[in-house]
Amino acid sequence: MNHRTDEIARQVAVAVGREPADLVVKNAAVYALTTGETRRGDIAIAGDRIAGIGSCYSGKSEFDGSGMIAVPGFIDTHVHLESTMVTPYEFDRLVVPHGVTTAICDPHELANVAGTAAFDYFFRAAEGMVLDLYVQLSSCVPATEFDSGGAVLDAAALAGYLKHPKCLGLAEMMNIPGLLKGDPGVLEKLALVYPKPVDGHCPLVSGRNLNACLAAGIRNCHETNLVSEAMEKIEKGMTLLIREGSVGRNLDALIPLLTPITAGSCAFCTDDRDPFDIHEKGHIDYMIRRAIELGGDPLSVYRAATVAAARSFGLRDRGLIAPGYRADIALLSDLGGCRIERMIAAGRLVDDALFAFRPPEPPADVFRHSVKLKPVEAECFKVRSGRARTTVIDSQEGILLTGRLTVELRLVDGVKYADPGRDVLKLAVLARHGGEPRIGLGFVHGFGIRNGALASSVGHDSHNLCVVGANDGDMAVAVNALIECGGGFVAVENGKVLALLPLEIGGLISAEPFADMLPKLKKVIDAAHRLGCRFREPFQQLSFLPLPVIPHLRLTDRGLFDVDKFEFVREY
Repeated sequence: MNHRTDEIARQVAVAVGREPADLVVKNAAVYALTTGETRRGDIAIAGDRIAGIGSCYSGKSEFDGSGMIAVPGFIDTHVHLESTMVTPYEFDRLVVPHGVTTAICDPHELANVAGTAAFDYFFRAAEGMVLDLYVQLSSCVPATEFDSGGAVLDAAALAGYLKHPKCLGLAEMMNIPGLLKGDPGVLEKLALVYPKPVDGHCPLVSGRNLNACLAAGIRNCHETNLVSEAMEKIEKGMTLLIREGSVGRNLDALIPLLTPITAGSCAFCTDDRDPFDIHEKGHIDYMIRRAIELGGDPLSVYRAATVAAARSFGLRDRGLIAPGYRADIALLSDLGGCRIERMIAAGRLVDDALFAFRPPEPPADVFRHSVKLKPVEAECFKVRSGRARTTVIDSQEGILLTGRLTVELRLVDGVKYADPGRDVLKLAVLARHGGEPRIGLGFVHGFGIRNGALASSVGHDSHNLCVVGANDGDMAVAVNALIECGGGFVAVENGKVLALLPLEIGGLISAEPFADMLPKLKKVIDAAHRLGCRFREPFQQLSFLPLPVIPHLRLTDRGLFDVDKFEFVREY
């Protein structure tokens, strides 16, 4: 018999009780997501699969699940691991206790910095993780032609990875204008992966344009903000990935449409969720708690977090607690509150020893020294203009969409100044990947900083250096601090660095363990708040302002960009 035949024989022997299971969870209340019924019994596990559910199973190892409710492990259907600012193994340790046993990642943050080396890194890491990590191939590196990235990945660069067992398909297709115009490069990537899943990125796309996205093979969207928008997508066959990141937070708005009828077309994702939020509030478990708190039907909510998510990505071996399914199990003391007591991942009880047993994490040295900028002077942030009337980006808490304001700013000798008193600050994006030196200049409303500056080497998706400030001098000090340390977050006031979080790996990820990195993250966020910043996640909010694929107004290293018209605003 071959290996698979042996596995089946073992599963059958355990299922009928002829052989002991490897692990039995005794006396747990199993929540059946197929019917909504809860029945107490044993869960018999052989290898990484559930062999049987019922009574009186025996095992080589047994765990008493009395008083606990067993639900399937949760699936994060779209996540950029880089946004957690920790390495893949630290992400693993961070989210598995929150119920996550499968994650589908798009490494386009690191890929925009270092190209296919990012794929190699994440595929290697996936081999040793406790959770089951899948890697989608980044479809838009660079995201657009309107900013300067560190790499260009065409269809040929992706082709060699398609057969990897941890590759599900193509990550979020952000170049919707290119798709609608029939851009050959976009069409070639879509054709390359067919019939594998293609993730969407379709904010405010509707009507015939939405039809075109679906006709091209795009099967889901995590950039939906409105119930009406979501319903059209569901009606046309899209899976709605309800997102609750640190800045893009759509759960509260969309949870009313998660019903027993629509649950099969909905799933949960975090997209970009920083470790502070995960540590303080949770991950997919937080989304479940919050959804039920808002009145969501518990059965529909748990289906979205598990079986609906699995089936939307063709993962037919998980998402239920049933014979033959992968033994990914969360044991809860409270269903409505999603209070997790123990986790089982691929048939193994999760504890510190399980994480310690992993092979060494892949080295990340290739991603260091990625900030290729010379030190700057305050002079480079001067905005020279002939008119006071100014288009200003309006950034708002909790949403990625930006607004547009028109403000009269102080103009002296042809130089335009920020106005912190009216919460209009200078914004700059500096190309940092070693090509032609470029700096885009503009103004932003919403941060509330009275003095000082904040800077970040995380700037979606090309990850150029972005800085916001009340004065040019502090902006220069902030940028130079990040150049010196190789990237990260920094807060500056009166020419002095108040707090700094180095992110040495690609300017995106800390090389430190989560426990050591978290206090530094908290310190730099607290410093931003002391400067007057109103945003709960100041650096996450800043990091999305250069992203020229989300409406309505953005700033790249090449200038102010109108996403609706897909053209630059010629103002200065």
